[in-house]
Amino acid sequence: MPAPQSRSRARDRNNVLNRPEFMSLNQPMRGNQENRGPGRKQSGQFAQYPPPNEGNNKDRRQSQQLPEEDCIQLNPSFKGIALNSLLAIDICMSKRLGVCASTASSWGSARSMVKLIGVTGHGIPWLGGTMICLWKSSTLAGQEVLLNLFMALMLDILMVAGIQKLVKRRSPYEVSLGVVDYLMMDLYAFPAGHASRVFMVSKFLLNHLVLAVPLRILLVLWAFGVGLSRIVVGRHHITDVFGGFVIGYLEFNLVELLWMSSNTCQMLISMW
Repeated sequence: MPAPQSRSRARDRNNVLNRPEFMSLNQPMRGNQENRGPGRKQSGQFAQYPPPNEGNNKDRRQSQQLPEEDCIQLNPSFKGIALNSLLAIDICMSKRLGVCASTASSWGSARSMVKLIGVTGHGIPWLGGTMICLWKSSTLAGQEVLLNLFMALMLDILMVAGIQKLVKRRSPYEVSLGVVDYLMMDLYAFPAGHASRVFMVSKFLLNHLVLAVPLRILLVLWAFGVGLSRIVVGRHHITDVFGGFVIGYLEFNLVELLWMSSNTCQMLISMW
């Protein structure tokens, strides 16, 4: 009868898990031992590496602390897609219409003429001309209209400068700003100050002056011509000019709402 020890040895030899290539399956996992004794110090080469869970937690914390501009929106909204598409179309069309942006452009020879059209909508000629006409005016009705126009021009300069400072949109082309632009605080693209001014002035003159039909048509064409000239010289985008027209319309309505009477105008003129 074979001994019990020889039976156990034969059983161990027949066991597949006792082979050298399967010895690692019989050993306990190190992660379980480390989890069981978290207070013990790690020894050897494993002491310098953090546990896998700590690395994942750090990565999650860093990903949560990333700024919003570095995160990619995989599911943008329909409103965002539509807005970005319109802005891209606006930039592309504005660059194509900027045929007089420089002397090397396709219509560079007409740049001086187009800039001259834009000068007619500048704030300094209108402010200076209004003050001269107000000084030489001798009728109460004329002084009332001119003083309200002067206040409307000052309102336009302040409103456009404030919105431009808030939006800070650049021009479609690199345009060197002059001293007059800094004086009028016309430093950015949106909204177009010339467009808001000519629209407000044309609306003001059409409402408060008795003009013949040809003059009224020329006044409207002049307003749109000045706005188009700002796009052609590469100073503003298309949306900048249309935004200026909208702001000019709002300025006109505000001036009409806060219209100064003849007595108020006489008091202000006497103080001046």
